[in-house]
Amino acid sequence: MNKFSKQEKIDLSISIIVLTLIISFMYSRPNITVDKLLLFIPIAFVTVGLGFVLHELGHKFVAQKYGFYAEFRRSDKGLMLGIVTALMGFLFFAPGAVMIGSPTGIISEEENGKISIAGPIVNIILALIFLGIQISIQPLVTLSNIDMMVYLYFLSVIGFNINSFLALFNLLPIPPLDGSKVISWNLPIWLISIVISGLLTLSAYIH
Repeated sequence: MNKFSKQEKIDLSISIIVLTLIISFMYSRPNITVDKLLLFIPIAFVTVGLGFVLHELGHKFVAQKYGFYAEFRRSDKGLMLGIVTALMGFLFFAPGAVMIGSPTGIISEEENGKISIAGPIVNIILALIFLGIQISIQPLVTLSNIDMMVYLYFLSVIGFNINSFLALFNLLPIPPLDGSKVISWNLPIWLISIVISGLLTLSAYIH
């Protein structure tokens, strides 16, 4: 229970590194410099790393709670898709997923739904945490020129934006995204979740 195999650790590490570099590249455009990349790499690592890893761990831990086998496996094609789309000026990636197996070979709709909703809920919680940090330090940023405070504020803004979007995207009712499994299990919970993530995402992009 809640253990990680050597292969799972490797797959998570590779996925985090690639996603960190992709996000850093996107935020450094259009005039990419080494200084910009070095500025954004730690931000991308914290925001995307937390958002991605904790999302997948949400799936993993709930699945293991039901006694299922659950391990993350990276998708090299999905990571390559992220690299190619980033070079084209937009971003779409599918770094991998938690592979789940039941000892009986059966996973109920309720179990599948609860396992699926765990990931987006983690992103919603992270988005709210980053939003709280953003709101709490905003007055300090405007009243001071402390570089670290400005950096933390910028990190919280990106963390809020990314996690809001990750929650909304994964809740879309399109197989194999989480939303398609949640909606099959419980329509009201899916509606509440996607409305919340939608409002958070809208808030992120209108400010």
